[in-house]
Amino acid sequence: MSDLKGKNIIVTGASGGIGNSIVNRLNDNGANILASGTKIEKLDELKSRYNNIKIIKFDISQNDKVEEFIEKATKELGGKLDCIINNAGITQDNLAIRMSLDEWKKVIDINLTSTFLLSKFAIKKMLKSKSGKIVNITSVVGHTGNLGQANYTASKAGIIAMSKSLAIEYAKKNININCISPGFIKTAMTDKIDDKFKEIIISKIPSSRLGEPEDIANAVIFLASNQSNYINGETLHVNGGMYMA
Repeated sequence: MSDLKGKNIIVTGASGGIGNSIVNRLNDNGANILASGTKIEKLDELKSRYNNIKIIKFDISQNDKVEEFIEKATKELGGKLDCIINNAGITQDNLAIRMSLDEWKKVIDINLTSTFLLSKFAIKKMLKSKSGKIVNITSVVGHTGNLGQANYTASKAGIIAMSKSLAIEYAKKNININCISPGFIKTAMTDKIDDKFKEIIISKIPSSRLGEPEDIANAVIFLASNQSNYINGETLHVNGGMYMA
């Protein structure tokens, strides 16, 4: 999809497995990339691998600094923002009756509130050029629920509903806001899952395997490109058939 060539794109959570794959595919398609994350050594690795990308270490939990981050990132990209991929997020699992208020607030704040703020300030930039794409990474468990993840599932479901509202508000300005909802993907997070539980998960996936980070990256490329110009407020499920909306 050559229409991504030269497009200015921010990727948050770029230092993780899915983030790495997103950066890789965007680079393959000639995009100008600003990669952000909390682990500077991982960002430096990305920069050494793709010496044309820009990097900024930023913790999205710093809500009062999100606008400053968007300003700085857009400036690094040359003053215009075409797309942002909101991929960063955390988990902090616990059964509901054991979940502390801090565990609830931390996950909601980082996953949902920060995604809202990143989208808000990105939209302000996109309004100047009357075009843009926002791709928010959610999760299959935001649709199905999951044991011990009341905070995480609420945050991911919230992103979906929020994205629909933003899509309605800014569709006339040629700004598309969509979500990608990954199933269980091979990452450091799923590597920590007990083998027996992993077997149970795979047994519920019609494709009989975990997804690859590249599967999510490929979906990002589609929603970031002009191929998706008439798609707005939607969620693209990438889960091997585990959940069919």
